[in-house]
Amino acid sequence: MGEGILGHGSWVNCYFPPAPLSLPQISVGKYPPYGSSTPPILPIPPSPLSPSTHPPNHPMLHNLHPLSRRPKPILLAIALLAGLAIAPSLPVLLNSSPSPYRYPFTQTNRTDITGQLEQELAFYKARIRRNPEDGLNQAAVAGVYLRLVQATGDANWYLMAEQAANTSLNNLPFNNSGALLALANIAEAKHDFVQAIALAHQVLDIQPRHEEALAVLVTSHLGKGKIAAADTAARQLVEQAPTLGSHTLMALVHVAQGQDEAAIQRFQSALAVEEPETLGSSAWTRTLMARFYASRGQIKQAKALYREALRILPRSPFVLTQLAQLETRLGQYRAAEKHYAQVFFSQDYPNVWDHVALQGMAQVKDLQGDRPGAEALWRQAETLFRQHQDLSTFGHRRELARLLLSRGLDRDLPEALTLMEADLQIRRDAETLDIYAWVLTRLNRWQDAQAILQDAIATGRRSAVIFTRAAQVETHLGNTAQAQTYRQSAQAADPTFGPRDRQIWGLGD
Repeated sequence: MGEGILGHGSWVNCYFPPAPLSLPQISVGKYPPYGSSTPPILPIPPSPLSPSTHPPNHPMLHNLHPLSRRPKPILLAIALLAGLAIAPSLPVLLNSSPSPYRYPFTQTNRTDITGQLEQELAFYKARIRRNPEDGLNQAAVAGVYLRLVQATGDANWYLMAEQAANTSLNNLPFNNSGALLALANIAEAKHDFVQAIALAHQVLDIQPRHEEALAVLVTSHLGKGKIAAADTAARQLVEQAPTLGSHTLMALVHVAQGQDEAAIQRFQSALAVEEPETLGSSAWTRTLMARFYASRGQIKQAKALYREALRILPRSPFVLTQLAQLETRLGQYRAAEKHYAQVFFSQDYPNVWDHVALQGMAQVKDLQGDRPGAEALWRQAETLFRQHQDLSTFGHRRELARLLLSRGLDRDLPEALTLMEADLQIRRDAETLDIYAWVLTRLNRWQDAQAILQDAIATGRRSAVIFTRAAQVETHLGNTAQAQTYRQSAQAADPTFGPRDRQIWGLGD
């Protein structure tokens, strides 16, 4: 059924931190209950404290990082990243289920996320006041600030985290992997992949087997479209830490390579080794696996995985938007609108997922023939996007370009072109190339679009969207045989790819 309304190949976006998720049924103090859609790859510096001096409510039993095999101190990131916080309580094994995707553990309690983080922040700041020249506590503060980004949806914490990490490095310029990793993750959040890779390598110079640094290499290389480099880092990561998170990252590399069977096996391996206290990681893996099956037209498997992900995280906007996109492509518009509506949290705290839901709802209206309703929603999404997204530093150019293209107004094309030309200076993954080609076709630059799509196809990605767009371009250029070859490739990638998908992706003749 195609590959999604707002991100047909946006696997990389699933593990960068561009957009927070809700944290339902959790008291979060003065902040709205946000988390994030990204996998748990935040910079969590090692605690310089002994177990007897941990800050109040320190989550010693949280195993929240996807690369971890056992609980580690202060690893709160994954629950925040996937839309849930886990209280330090022991898991209870659920009854067995015939579903192969069933998460076998549950958590009995949830907790006040931002309250806990603020206590932890106060704890480290008190230590810093007593010893201003300390570097380790500054690194720990940077980690807390980054988790506050995920918990509150407030990107201003990135600046605070960056300042703390730089102060940490000034105080402790040697063997400070915590501060370097914090800066690497901040660079990756900004889609400054070159800097993220350089910083990750500095961490690896200190600790050659550092799992979080290897994960940054995987995701950053995928973001740049450097699949071979991502493969090398992912294989090293899986070899030394065969966890749910590392297997999932390896699966994403296989997806980028067009190796479907290998990707499925890696997803299955990830589920086979999941552990208690990893709800965030487990929901994230299932959602990515569902997206993959949906992109191959295997709707039954995709829906089963989405249902299980929502059972784990009932109000996760990441899962809700993905499921709504699938329902839209299936023509199940009422269900799609219901799930999009669940994304909105509060008018007082604009959720950076709101513009995603608004775009999805606009697409539904457009498919239903309600053009005025669609245009009103697109305007709302654009306004919200421009108000709350940093286009120049956090890699959101492509997302705005996609919105402008979906709206289909000729007056938007110059800006969409400018946005994509800037984004291509940062990343050349298959999706970015495809969105750029979409702009070029709208501008009737068919030969330029042909060259760009050839680059996208050369990455190995098997995308019905990209193959169909390539067929459209070859048809306009009079290359009938090549167009038919691309149509066959699209059909092989997703036998269910049909007229509704072509309308969604601007692929009308």
